[in-house]
Amino acid sequence: MSQSLTLLAGPDALRILRERGLRAEDVDILPGASGGPKWLGLEGIDRVLFGELLQQPRTRPLHLIGSSIGSWRLACLAQKEPVAALRRFADAYLEQRYPPKPSPSLVSERSATILDSLLGPDGMEEILTHPWARLHVVTTRCKGLLAMEQSSMQLAGFVLGALANAVSRRTLGLHMERVVFHTAGDSSPFAGLKDLPSVHRPLTRDNLRPALIASGSIPMVLAGVHDIPGATRGTYRDGGVVDYHLDVDYGTGDGLVLYPHFYPYVVPGWFDKSLKWRRAGPLNFRRALIITPSPAHLARLPGGRIPDRSDFTEMKADDRIRAWKQVLTEGDRVADELRELLASGRIADHVQPL
Repeated sequence: MSQSLTLLAGPDALRILRERGLRAEDVDILPGASGGPKWLGLEGIDRVLFGELLQQPRTRPLHLIGSSIGSWRLACLAQKEPVAALRRFADAYLEQRYPPKPSPSLVSERSATILDSLLGPDGMEEILTHPWARLHVVTTRCKGLLAMEQSSMQLAGFVLGALANAVSRRTLGLHMERVVFHTAGDSSPFAGLKDLPSVHRPLTRDNLRPALIASGSIPMVLAGVHDIPGATRGTYRDGGVVDYHLDVDYGTGDGLVLYPHFYPYVVPGWFDKSLKWRRAGPLNFRRALIITPSPAHLARLPGGRIPDRSDFTEMKADDRIRAWKQVLTEGDRVADELRELLASGRIADHVQPL
């Protein structure tokens, strides 16, 4: 058994894995959750999946759907050299430094610089013309108070949204709409989403960068992105507000939903983080394989956990950077174990039912 990984599979995924193992050709969809610095805990998994497994020949598209930091990770996969893009991303992300209580405009400026490093000189064109990767970037178009940049107005809007959401997640539609920018054209498996008001727009050279920035624009931490080209005018913020861990209808295809994730559970929306009863049910994950760091791996990390946004305020910059580098170093162990597991051809033997 792997010491560093926990693998969970829905019933349809378990059947596929028992029949054929884990093959790139069988993967239809790859989600990427919101979570800020948590992504560093998945970097080793991403390196193996993005740079090795999913580079095997395939004859059908691979649909990537991400919110916030998840969309940035998947933007790495949708480039010709995904591991090089991940490395650029990690190098730039680690070196973030801020004064106490930085303004949203400053954090947005630094985030844009990180995105530029991730994309490199050719990343935008490679994403838009990739032969098989179809990137879906989830954003949130805000209404009313949520669309304002004054922190007090935003806070009031989010309090109202959170209270309504506690009663029913469907009330989010009163305050915001899901806007998905993608390169899938008419073939997107998410075109029929009906759980919340949803709009779909094509990713283009004009809006790829602002859509990615918007998808990671955490309310009251970063500034919103206004009037994204090719979409309805308005204020766009973090896609994780609507789809924190991507509890969406993945459809009924005969392939896998391969989901590298921070946790062995899925939280539907940003407002649901504190609602312990609001966890995703099994319906949307029947054909999902979730790959997540094991408790044993987490115990080896600084503080016994993967990084999160509190590190920015609770740790000195040098200490934070040192701890995050250790997380990446421990990711080498995860990568090695995942690589060995894939090579064995017996991944189904290590999977637990979801």
